[in-house]
Amino acid sequence: MPLIFHKKPALVVYVTCGDPDLATTREIVLAAIEAGADVIELGVPFSDPVADGPVIQRASERALKHGTSLAQVLKLAAEIREQAQSTGLIVFSYLNPILRMGLEKFCKVMRHAGLDGALLTDLPVEEAGQYLREMRQADLATIFLAAPTSTDERLKRVAEASTGFVYAVSRTGVTGARQQLAGEAKTLVRRLRKYTKLPVAVGFGVSTAEQFAEVGEFADAAVVGSAIVETIERNRGREAAAVGEFVGKLTADQ
Repeated sequence: MPLIFHKKPALVVYVTCGDPDLATTREIVLAAIEAGADVIELGVPFSDPVADGPVIQRASERALKHGTSLAQVLKLAAEIREQAQSTGLIVFSYLNPILRMGLEKFCKVMRHAGLDGALLTDLPVEEAGQYLREMRQADLATIFLAAPTSTDERLKRVAEASTGFVYAVSRTGVTGARQQLAGEAKTLVRRLRKYTKLPVAVGFGVSTAEQFAEVGEFADAAVVGSAIVETIERNRGREAAAVGEFVGKLTADQ
């Protein structure tokens, strides 16, 4: 089922769970929701985060040093869901931790925790058959990445496999804040509209209120990740308050 975006542009916030610790992650997420986040991506730390830039790589390293696991992230999600009934909650992970847990168990625990769905960043849509079956059976949303370099045929497959929203990568390369958004993001969203009525969210590089508003002119939502994680990194001891302030500035004009 598609995730409901209550306003446009909706704000999707990514956090690396366990950085600096799970209790603080919970406070950060609730502060982001209070400040206006519509969907939270709960990032599962991974030892080889190839799609992520240095900011999220450092966060993953810190979280892994504390032993943060997929099971702990799912438990955290259940705690957050108790206090945030209407916010979208999705797991953002690489495939390996899911395979270690087992697809069937992963879907069952996600459903029990009250999660809406998942995005597995290194699972190609062409190899997602079993994953899609398990997720559909558990009535969980699947979200796939679409890149500016994707062919129309591949965009069509991504659109057909996605049920929550489609994540449009604003540019090639890894995650990270940028001074300006690539014009190809707008072109990619327009191409995706031919194949889906689902909301389209633009991510990889959105880091300012101006960029957030810019994305809202042509997409349904913007994903802010590295800028959030960097805010956490820079504000030790007041992470939740700092994230709340940052999210508040992003959404101030809505």
